[in-house]
Amino acid sequence: MKVTLSFEETKSSDVSIMVDVLRASTTITTALEKFSQIIPCFTPEEAFKLKDETGGIIAGERKGAKIEGFDIGNSPNAIIDFDTDSETLILTTSNGTRILEKMNSQVLIGCLNNAEATADASLSLATTHIDLVMAGVWGNFAIEDFLAAGEIIYQISEKCSDCEIDEYAKSAILASRDYSAVKKAFFESTSGNKLKNLGYGKDIEYALFKNSSKNVGIYRNNAINTINFK
Repeated sequence: MKVTLSFEETKSSDVSIMVDVLRASTTITTALEKFSQIIPCFTPEEAFKLKDETGGIIAGERKGAKIEGFDIGNSPNAIIDFDTDSETLILTTSNGTRILEKMNSQVLIGCLNNAEATADASLSLATTHIDLVMAGVWGNFAIEDFLAAGEIIYQISEKCSDCEIDEYAKSAILASRDYSAVKKAFFESTSGNKLKNLGYGKDIEYALFKNSSKNVGIYRNNAINTINFK
């Protein structure tokens, strides 16, 4: 099995794992506890239209801030606190949902919260190639995505003794092993500083919980559902 690490666009036609840890992939993983499906969309206008069609809850951000008129922002803590009977969440974000539309493989949603479960799911689905895809921030590298991808790749390497891991992916594993340094990097990153300034410091803390969730989202037919891989 080949395991690679990419930025924004996947190298795999087999299995890809989207990582946007601050915050889309963390929000999606959390939302799967409450919603039966998540519909990612690419503009606020599309989100409002889907809300009218489905009766879903709309969540999202631009430049980290909640979009005006939306029910909630792109926040895992807001998801936990939001009371609803709706089964559908409609989500638009600056980076994570944007890159999903470019992928033509089986796409999983990974973060630190579900790192081990994502590794299990990817190995159960893939036949030749798992590619970790960092969302970044508007075309720029994001250290937190690199570190979260490193944790997932580490979990894959622990479960797959014959996996061929490329050197970029190996470097992410090495960088992710010092948890205190990972935590510091999350809070001091470009995304982390922006979230702190917007009052979302608790979302950074939440995103740092390793293996706190068994939820793994899979993106199929324009929606994300929980994968049943066991």
